[in-house]
Formats: sequence, C-alpha cells, structure tokens
Amino acid sequence: MITVRIWFEKRNEASYISLLDLQRVMQRVLKRSGLPVWHTLGFNPHIYMTFTCPLSLGQESLCESVDVKTEAEAPDFAAWQAALNAIMPAGIRVWRVEPAKDKASAIAYACYTVSYPAEAAEKLAGYNALDAAPAEKKGKKGTKQIDLKAYVPALALRQEGERVAFDLCLPAAQGLNLNPSLLTGFLEARFGLPADGAAILRTALLKADKTAFQ
Repeated sequence: MITVRIWFEKRNEASYISLLDLQRVMQRVLKRSGLPVWHTLGFNPHIYMTFTCPLSLGQESLCESVDVKTEAEAPDFAAWQAALNAIMPAGIRVWRVEPAKDKASAIAYACYTVSYPAEAAEKLAGYNALDAAPAEKKGKKGTKQIDLKAYVPALALRQEGERVAFDLCLPAAQGLNLNPSLLTGFLEARFGLPADGAAILRTALLKADKTAFQ
C-alpha cells in the first residue's frame, strides 16, 4: 500500500473553508474522482485522509497537503492530478501528487508572506525599533508568554503594488507552533493596525535543516 501526498493551493474564498469542511470537500472530491483510494475498515468505512499542518481559517496557502492511501501498484499521479482538479471547488488547485516522502513530524518551520495596505509601512517599521514584542500564546496546556522578537527580530518590508509585504519563518513543530496571527494581533494592539487588514499566505513547510518538507 502506498501513501499518496496530494499537494494543493488554498486561495481566495477557499481560505474560509474550515478544516472540518475541507475534510468533507476532499471526501466528496475523492469519491467523485473514482480514484483507487483506500477506505478504512469497519461498520462505517470512509476514505483514510491525513492533513499536514492544517491552516488557520482566513489564511491562504501555496503548500497544503493531504495524505491518502492506495493499493494500486503503479498509480498514474498525473492522471490523479487532472482528475482532482476537474472537480475541485474554486480556490483549491492540486499542483502535485506524489508518494509521501517525509513524515508530518519532520515539519519544523512554516514560512509566510504577510502584507498590509501600503499606508501601514510607517507603523510596521516601528516594530523594528522595539526591544521586545510580548505576546500570549494560548494552547491546550494554558497560556504561554513569548517574545515575538526571538522569532521575528525585524520586518524586512518591501513594496508590492498597493501593499507592503514581509516574510516570516516561524516554528511549526509539535513542541512549538507559532501562528502569524500572533504577530498581526500584536501589531494591532501596539500600533493600531487592524489584524483583518493583513493578508497571510503560507509559502513553504520546512524541516529542521531548512530543506523543503516532501
């Protein structure tokens, strides 16, 4: 049995599809595609699926993936990609289908591009002058105090049309997973920049050695 990793983009209106709804979307798409995916056993069999590092609601991504299994001996992955894209909803596009190489536990970092309206540039630059940027990270084990400056020392701003953008690479491991919304929330509280004015796009998932997760 082969574990197949389906890579896809999640853009525009699809960014507001929750993980639970995305699971339903993928179940329906895989069933309609007729692809030879493996189903779980038992009274209520369903397609085995595992999503890698699920994305927060409202954030876009170029590098989402879902793992399925197949008992096919020699899958035609190009045919899989075409079959899935033919029936995907708007905003979701499969760009690669391949055998899974790395385990999800290998993910150590997630990289993002964050952008604001151009007039936010001066306030964003104010972050670079700060000595500390305290934030509260809420989790299942309670609230943890962190200093964002330890992970984002400065914002390297660049102009992109009518917006100003910067890149982030944040921990995304099982032991520590930082969401870019921590930073946008801090910028709103400290500089009055509305967090809902920030566009967040995940661009890559990396392993501990900073090579691409595959």
